[in-house]
Amino acid sequence: VQLVESGGGLVQAGGSLRLSCAASGRTFSSYGMGWLRQAPGKEREFVAAISRSGGSTDYADSVKGRFTISRDNAKNTVSLQMNSLKPEDTAVYYCAGTRVYDTTHYGYDYWGQGTQVTVSS
Repeated sequence: VQLVESGGGLVQAGGSLRLSCAASGRTFSSYGMGWLRQAPGKEREFVAAISRSGGSTDYADSVKGRFTISRDNAKNTVSLQMNSLKPEDTAVYYCAGTRVYDTTHYGYDYWGQGTQVTVSS
């Protein structure tokens, strides 16, 4: 599967952004999907995951209650709605997929190119 993210940008603290990830292929519903992020000088970290059916989600504690992951298997897309953004959310955000796991934090095999999210204070 090929993954292409969109929707990043510059936003003020307290604002919102919605990231989208478009997947190629006809087997999207067989992939567990997730979003991870990497800030400058830091390791890539888990943000959110969603199961193949969309019935199960998981979030990092740092974004719980502010971010929502969702997917549309008919449209081959997965999205991340980010509200109440903080400067510490600034990072490159990556869409990722796995055929092995229903949900996982780091067990992904397929990656998008990333999209920059910058939150100003």
